[in-house]
Amino acid sequence: MKTFEVLGTGCKKCVKTAESIERLAKELGQTVNVEKVTDPARIMEYQVMATPAVAVDGKLVHSGSIPGRDEIAGWLGS
Repeated sequence: MKTFEVLGTGCKKCVKTAESIERLAKELGQTVNVEKVTDPARIMEYQVMATPAVAVDGKLVHSGSIPGRDEIAGWLGS
């Protein structure tokens, strides 16, 4: 199971990013763990300057916007 961390302050874009990952994983029949990270210290560990950002299994893969469906599908391995 992959672990996704959505890094951000909890703004609408951050919430939408988390929902998009959960929805697409469900559509593809995959089980994922989505964690919303709002602690500035943890966000800075990834050296993120723009949110929302996404880390997959501890590796930063996206920052600064809501990721698209195709990008999320790529992270899910489909």
